[in-house]
Amino acid sequence: MKSVIPLADRLQPRSFATRSLWVVSACALPTLLAWPWRDFLDPANTAMLYLLAVAVVAARAGRGAAIATSLSSTALLDFFFIHPRYTFTVGDVQYVVTLAVMLVVALIIGNLTLMLQREKEAALEREQQSHALYELASRLSGATSLEQLAIATRDFLHDSQACCGVLLMSHNDVLKPVESAHRLDSTLQTIAAFAALQRVETRTLLDDSRYWLFLPLHGTTYVRGVLAIDAGVTSLDALDARRPLFEAIAALVATAVERLHFVDVAQRAQLQMTDERLRSSILSALSHDIRTPLTVLYGMSDALAQQPLPPDVRETAEAMREQTLRLNGMVSNLLDMAKLRAGDLRLNPEWQPLEEVVGASIKLLGLALQQHPVQVTLPPDLPLLKFDAILMERVLCNLLENAAKYAPPGSAIRISASTADGQAAISVCNDGSRFPPGNLDRMFELFERGDAESNVPGIGLGLAICRSIVEAHGGTIRASNNENGICVTFTLPLGEPPAIEPEDGDE
Repeated sequence: MKSVIPLADRLQPRSFATRSLWVVSACALPTLLAWPWRDFLDPANTAMLYLLAVAVVAARAGRGAAIATSLSSTALLDFFFIHPRYTFTVGDVQYVVTLAVMLVVALIIGNLTLMLQREKEAALEREQQSHALYELASRLSGATSLEQLAIATRDFLHDSQACCGVLLMSHNDVLKPVESAHRLDSTLQTIAAFAALQRVETRTLLDDSRYWLFLPLHGTTYVRGVLAIDAGVTSLDALDARRPLFEAIAALVATAVERLHFVDVAQRAQLQMTDERLRSSILSALSHDIRTPLTVLYGMSDALAQQPLPPDVRETAEAMREQTLRLNGMVSNLLDMAKLRAGDLRLNPEWQPLEEVVGASIKLLGLALQQHPVQVTLPPDLPLLKFDAILMERVLCNLLENAAKYAPPGSAIRISASTADGQAAISVCNDGSRFPPGNLDRMFELFERGDAESNVPGIGLGLAICRSIVEAHGGTIRASNNENGICVTFTLPLGEPPAIEPEDGDE
């Protein structure tokens, strides 16, 4: 890759000896060329040769050399070609004008030539920078990981700018180099963290008088990292001359990092969608294919249990019926979950009191709640709530069943309700059990169980069904550990229930 040499480096003044050589040569050559023709050429024509020399010196040796050449050329023209010769005395007044105009024109030509040279060098530098940035963008566009991104950036800075670059990315609010082999000392690491935190460009001068530049990589929402560049320069002017290019490089790197981030997000979302679609298909297939033979099996076991049988055979038949009934409940959960995931849930909401649904749920779970006294605490002023009674009964049954399964025998199960901020909060709590520490929201995912190694039967669908039903009603559900056990709380919107007109006998 062709190195991009900054304009300030290309136009650095040459050494004094080199500039002096240019001045002497530019003055001597026109003098030697014009001297044999001194009697035939008008001094104004000879002045053209000196002006040409001034233009060449301005383009090759800089402003100071061009001024020196202008003054020297004027003096040589007067000394060798204007009568009286070999003296600086001017015999004709018109030559005074000639010499003055020549000096002014020489200075103007020198300045204009120098300006054109600078414009040419600047255009060449911009073209080289654009080409280099295009090559970097091509490299970064093909990167599929942060490691490839860091290597491409490091190689580009080394090849085109003869400097060192380290890419640091933010991981859990900590900046770490992408390449483990390239680490920064504690001082530079602290400065990089400051640049990322303040979202501003930062520079620092090390003990060896080398400047480092820290450029934050701005994303759409936050700073994703920092590009640390050892500029390899010892002067602030040289660093400022390179700063626009370094900022452009950082912008390209930030865009590439952002692209990799969103590609990763899109891939994860695609995988999640495929996973959810596969789960729903499996749930639907299993629930429909198993339900029919399971119903037949339950009917046969129930009929067998009704027959006059020896005690041990009757006990086996009743155990078969209970296990078949439990398996039927699991398949029902699978079928319900498949319907909920497919969006086939149809609500039939009505305004009704919560205590009726609570009472019906406790009655349905009478056998499962035999060893657990249920304490219901509902405020007397609890308004009517709008919900689908059958689905809400399913929510309460699942919560009560879970509370009973994981609570020690004899412990109480508590149902309570309260209102605040336009929401009614209903809680089901037990004593003696705990949710696993960590992310409690995972408890409401499919096939997630509180204790994967527990002997308690279940496949981890109850809380997932509860969340789907509650969210369909516009509410939320959460799990928590308290001092004595666990609580699952869900909310329902209060809304504006209709006014209840008193009956004639109540007036």
